Amino acid sequence: MPSSTVQGRAFSWRFLAPLYVGSALNPVNSSLIATALVPIARGVGVPIGRTATLVTALYLASAVAQPTAGKAGEVFGPRRVLLAGIAAVGAGGLLGGIAQNLLTLLVSRVLIGIGTSCAYPTAMLLIRRRARAAGMEQPPGGVLGGLQIAGVATASLGLPVGGLLVGVLGWRAVFLVNIPIALVALATTLAWVEADGPLDGLRRSEVVARLDVPGIAGFAAAMLALLVFLFELPTVHWWILAVSIALWIADIAWELRVDSPFIDVRLLAARPALTNAYVLFGLVMLCQYVVLYGVTQWVEAVRGYGESAAGLLLLPMTLVSGIVIALISRKNRVRGPVIAAALTTLAGSVGVLLLDADVWIGVVAVLTVVFGAATGFAVAGYQTALYTHAPPEHLGTAAGLLRTFGYVGSIASSAITGLVFRHEVTDHGVRLIAWIMIGVSLGLTVLTLADRTLRSR
Repeated sequence: MPSSTVQGRAFSWRFLAPLYVGSALNPVNSSLIATALVPIARGVGVPIGRTATLVTALYLASAVAQPTAGKAGEVFGPRRVLLAGIAAVGAGGLLGGIAQNLLTLLVSRVLIGIGTSCAYPTAMLLIRRRARAAGMEQPPGGVLGGLQIAGVATASLGLPVGGLLVGVLGWRAVFLVNIPIALVALATTLAWVEADGPLDGLRRSEVVARLDVPGIAGFAAAMLALLVFLFELPTVHWWILAVSIALWIADIAWELRVDSPFIDVRLLAARPALTNAYVLFGLVMLCQYVVLYGVTQWVEAVRGYGESAAGLLLLPMTLVSGIVIALISRKNRVRGPVIAAALTTLAGSVGVLLLDADVWIGVVAVLTVVFGAATGFAVAGYQTALYTHAPPEHLGTAAGLLRTFGYVGSIASSAITGLVFRHEVTDHGVRLIAWIMIGVSLGLTVLTLADRTLRSR
């Protein structure tokens, strides 16, 4: 039987549809809330500044939940964890839709963050399992490409979609929209994704050991302390950073002692390609999110565009990144795409220097095209590196960690824009952001060109 026929049957649209839908929920929800913050503040009677915690809540939950869901998928089976995540998304959407206060909305966003985080790492495990069953060393590049498009390139869709939902149905719609999507994902997963094998009566002590619950708790505490430090900028709380460093040291010491570590520190040291992929991907995402949020603030405050119009200016980023991913991922290459990502990010960062009150607004659209291409190159290259260099038995955790580094980059971008635009959004501020991006992207380019480990096998 021709290999294309085997691949077509193994990776049919029915198998892939729930994985792609689930993977898109996290990036879309991360930006979906942006256009609803002002009406939410009015609706629940709180100052507008406090609603920003709804953005923070999902970021924090997702940064911790992504690798945790991957580890749980390795222990309990990816389909079980995916179904649990879908249920959490539906519950979070319902809770947010009926919420009467900010605390309930925060719980809703945490549930949505945890639930949507289950999709990407479990999808990687399910795709690997299907590829092995079909006798393939790697899945077709188009399969991973579709997952990449769903899992990253859709992030900028949240702004225009959120604006449309809020404008037509009100702010509760940005929560309630998760319910029908979760129901579709639940039904298709139950129908089209094969069940996991039996758990063989795992005892509680075995579950704790295999999951490495203390390691997960240590990672969560250290990561949350780091992210809180970043979110509090420009106010610098050195004691929070010191607590984070102490927690990281303690967690690493623990992971070096256990037989089934949550984060295999020895593995990261032994496979520099994997570690480098995480760090470099985080730097690319930092620059992308500075454009996604910082430049959007400038478009609204300085150029006077509304939120919906500003969101539409970002649509080219999604479209171009999706096209680039679709074209690049089919070849399962690593080094070429990651070099292209670094150089394109540098070019786009230099282009941000052109922005001022008098520049043609089309320049912003051109920049979103450039950064869309950079995102496409990065996602295609680094996910292929992840699949190539991560041990199969740790693929779920490794996939989640890639997303975590992406979230650290996005949170760092929020800290940068908050620091620069602390008092007001100005042309001078956007040029300062451009110089910061140039510095980051120069470092990214030098590290990428010097790295000889990021190759496809």
